[in-house]
Amino acid sequence: MTAEPGARASGAVAGEAVEAPGGRWVGALSLANLGVWVGWFGPLQLLLARQAEHFTPGHKTSTLAFVTGVGAAVSMVANPVFGALSDRTTARVGRRIPWVVAGGAGGVAGLLALAWAPNVAAMTAGWCLVQLALNASFAALTAAVPDQVPRRRRGLVGGWLGVSQVGGILVGTALATAAGGITSGYLACAAFSLLATVPYMAMRRDTPLPAADQPPFIWRDFLTRFWVDPRLHPDFGWAWLTRFLMNLSYSISTMYLLYYLTDAVHYEGDADTGVLILTALDAVTLLGTVVIGGIWSDRTGRRKVFVVWSGLVISAATLLLAVWQTWTGAVVASLVLGVGYGVYTSVDFALLTDVLPSTADHGRDLGVINTANALPQVLAPAIAAPIVTHLGGYGSLYTLASTIALTGSLLVRRIRTVR
Repeated sequence: MTAEPGARASGAVAGEAVEAPGGRWVGALSLANLGVWVGWFGPLQLLLARQAEHFTPGHKTSTLAFVTGVGAAVSMVANPVFGALSDRTTARVGRRIPWVVAGGAGGVAGLLALAWAPNVAAMTAGWCLVQLALNASFAALTAAVPDQVPRRRRGLVGGWLGVSQVGGILVGTALATAAGGITSGYLACAAFSLLATVPYMAMRRDTPLPAADQPPFIWRDFLTRFWVDPRLHPDFGWAWLTRFLMNLSYSISTMYLLYYLTDAVHYEGDADTGVLILTALDAVTLLGTVVIGGIWSDRTGRRKVFVVWSGLVISAATLLLAVWQTWTGAVVASLVLGVGYGVYTSVDFALLTDVLPSTADHGRDLGVINTANALPQVLAPAIAAPIVTHLGGYGSLYTLASTIALTGSLLVRRIRTVR
């Protein structure tokens, strides 16, 4: 596969992209993103929970909370650091592709370590490696969008990235279920994650940074640049906060779904299959809205109204899990959640790229934004475990998640520079 015409010139290092990439590049980018999400959510949806139950059957919730929390802390640091490093990379193939390659290889190594982990300590180390490496890939892939895609097309591309995200959750869950065991599940996710990056790397559409344009590396300057002052960039600050709240709600809602089915719903069948069914139903409605929402937002030139209303739908779906703790309730909630999250995923990503402070530091700025994805994974276990155990159970947990999503959706209105 060869590079598309204009591959080198379409994304300017110091300015906005002008020439929109073709469908093949968008497809390859989405497939690579799908591989990252498979590497994350095969473990998060099923494998880590089963592994925690295997190692510590009497303390499965606290073990899962510890492992995922430590991994999320690694993710929170890794994403902005690798994003900033990709901004400075002067490789001949471009700034982003080397990190996609290195991150994919490291992610596979981490999944293989998890497959043969003998205890909780090895499980924690393997998951930290997965988070470290796949965040390098993810930071580079997301930074490629404002590099290569004009503002008028970002809702559409964000929609396809949303498709790959939910597809990754669904495929990861399906692979973990169909493999029939913890070790085989990790191996299946590793193989898929690796192969999914090949078409994107083969396209070789990237924006090289000439060595002469690279500023001198000074540790103090490098570290202090991660602070984006919300007083100077208030819309960026509000975008970060709303993203954080929506992801905190989602993390609280999904992290204990397997235990919700077994302990609250008392699902009569295989709980792993139940999680797969709910994930598939969520995917069906999400796929029906994610691209349409992005296209509609591009055509109207509006972002905030889509994000606000989709957040309200997410809040309502999460509340259903709190008040209707039956299999039917879980099915309805999954369908509604997919509708809201589909629109939110595509349009909120486009909104975020519209408020980035610097055109030369897309990787750093999106890395800072992506800490709003990782930090909730640190906080969600610390919040959820005591609520499930001591403060009202799953009804209280999902009511809290609904309230957080409602707050996040309403605060989007504080963003001023985006219609």
